[in-house]
Amino acid sequence: MATPTTIEQALRQAQGQGLARIDAQMLLLHVLERQAAGRAWLLTHDQDALAATQAQAYAALCARRLDGEPVAYLTGHKEFYGLDLAVDARVLDPRPDTETLVDWALEHMQPVDDSTCRVADLGTGSGAIALALQSQRPAATVWAVDASAEALAVARANARRLGLPVQLAQGNWLEPLAGQAAFDLIVSNPPYIRDDDPHLRALVHEPLSALASGADGLADIRAIVGQAPGHLADDGWLLLEHGWDQADAVACLLREAGFGKVQHRHDLGGIARCTGGQWHHRA
Repeated sequence: MATPTTIEQALRQAQGQGLARIDAQMLLLHVLERQAAGRAWLLTHDQDALAATQAQAYAALCARRLDGEPVAYLTGHKEFYGLDLAVDARVLDPRPDTETLVDWALEHMQPVDDSTCRVADLGTGSGAIALALQSQRPAATVWAVDASAEALAVARANARRLGLPVQLAQGNWLEPLAGQAAFDLIVSNPPYIRDDDPHLRALVHEPLSALASGADGLADIRAIVGQAPGHLADDGWLLLEHGWDQADAVACLLREAGFGKVQHRHDLGGIARCTGGQWHHRA
């Protein structure tokens, strides 16, 4: 295959190989170090010449993307809720649909005075959810928890670079927060894929521990629902992201654990992908 000599040729060739248009554009912007200019820049410079080294680097990235590697891993960055996050294979690639969970969490943070609001993000990965919440509620106390030391290293670096004072703790779900004051809000996008789900084969580049969760995909959600009441303030909320077909099952788990006002939020495609409930301490 001929080596492309212009931006237009490079993009056409990548799409001809089966690469999605937006992926082809984002990878080329990365190679050209023009990320800040945005995709419109490619349209206005489509006849600009590519150096041979740029064309070779672009071809290598396209091949890796066609093999299933996320664009965020290839570029090292992902925008989430207006934040530029560093992302690599130590953490999941943050999905746009997870912004639904952030929106919902911010609704519940609104009635609480920022200076006293306490939030925990469980399974934080890159820190995407915790950092988004902290950026929108600067005076709140936000904890980010992950069992993986490698994931916490990514989250810590993101927090430092963004200048956001998220506090980090390593351990399984709420265990490392034992002894902390009660939280007004606990949020999580935990693993929720069944161990035998065939879709896992397409996600080989992402950490399996952050994806799969037992025979029915609900093992980690059960653990969080079981632990949360001991860490929530009265009237506090637990909000969970889950699989496209798990809303009813998660709602049942919450009700069985004693949560009230159980409800759902829908993702960008109109699917119920977040479920939460409010906790009342019994006298």
